[in-house]
Amino acid sequence: MERRTFIVASGALAARAFGANDRINMAVIGVGGRGTAHLGMIAKQPNANIAAVCDVNQAQVERATARVEKLQNHKPKEYSDMRKLFDDKDIDAVTIATPNHWHALATIWAVEAGKDVYCEKPASYNIFESQRMTAHARQKNRIVQIGMQSRSTEHKKRAIQLLREGAIGKVYMARGICFKRRPSIGHTPDEPVPAGVNWDLFLGPAAMTPYSKNRHVYNWHWFWNTGNGDIGNQGIHEMDMARWGLGVGLPNSVVSTGGKYIYHDDQETPNTQIATFDYGDKEIVFEVRGLPTPTEADITFEPPTGRALSGGNSIGNEFYGDKGYMSVDHRGFKIFLGDKHEPGESMQAVVGRGDDSAGHMANFLTAVRSRKVEDLTADVAEGATSAILVHMANISYRLGRRLAFDPKTENFINDNEANKMKTRNPYRAPYIVS
Repeated sequence: MERRTFIVASGALAARAFGANDRINMAVIGVGGRGTAHLGMIAKQPNANIAAVCDVNQAQVERATARVEKLQNHKPKEYSDMRKLFDDKDIDAVTIATPNHWHALATIWAVEAGKDVYCEKPASYNIFESQRMTAHARQKNRIVQIGMQSRSTEHKKRAIQLLREGAIGKVYMARGICFKRRPSIGHTPDEPVPAGVNWDLFLGPAAMTPYSKNRHVYNWHWFWNTGNGDIGNQGIHEMDMARWGLGVGLPNSVVSTGGKYIYHDDQETPNTQIATFDYGDKEIVFEVRGLPTPTEADITFEPPTGRALSGGNSIGNEFYGDKGYMSVDHRGFKIFLGDKHEPGESMQAVVGRGDDSAGHMANFLTAVRSRKVEDLTADVAEGATSAILVHMANISYRLGRRLAFDPKTENFINDNEANKMKTRNPYRAPYIVS
């Protein structure tokens, strides 16, 4: 189905009004690990129906169908090509749990077809896609939530409220840390595409590359063609929290350094990276490390448990003000005041809700019913802006220099090379973001 078909079809679509007891028919696109979690999240919502599942891997479609039958006692429709799903007039909303390089285009196609969208983080694969998916959502008056669950998590919302109220004084710096232990991915050879996998659809807008196991399940994160490294994987959650806590949009400049150290494997993205974003009177400093590392400040260290290298993580944010500092992670937050670091207000996460994914999905469905973008806790415009910081950092890292940036035009200043990296050159037809 060509893109113009979506546009023509959607011109006659009006937003459906949902009453409190009306069932919202939903489809999950990408039913791997995170998409399977979406099925569970939706099943917890009153009056939400999993009407369809979609994946380029037939085995995953079959597993998802069995999961839906267990959760909701009915068989969903099955699709391998999301374009055919978007033609289905019975679908009201979709969730997108594909690899990063599909997030923006799938969202654009969905809103053009009249669907509301819950899209996993990061919102986009590059800066241009952040801009376009936001524009399409606004033009079509669709509800688009990005899967940054921190914005629906009670202790994190309270932490932000306290920062706004001056609990640590004037906040001048946010530091995000993403010390998530990552083992080497090794080397895997090019080989025939496994039966039941549509490799053309998996790559979509990305350049065509031979199939290998490392370029497929999960490890696609570590290739520039399809992923954004860990700063755009786990890191985007902390990047968004840092920006949210500072109350800022886009910065005036970025500089990012690092490298892929120790390992000699297929990974292209760095396993050690530091990025600094300048806002004039405040800054964000962000650090990613996948190698063994201690925790810092008061961020919780999660020791390895179970299988090897499952754990050994320190992930969270520190906010610094002229009266003290605040530490925030999935376990809760703590405030320390003055030069003696005297304890201030603290709050523990609600048990089992340190990552409130179900609450985030509930928030999305509330906005689907109200048709009010302002009801969303992580509207596409917020998610797309935070993703732009990730992309700025990666561009600086790959070019090896500090980059000046104009937040109003969203262009790098006097740097054609950096501006060319805002988008994909070229997109692979027919999977073109426009």
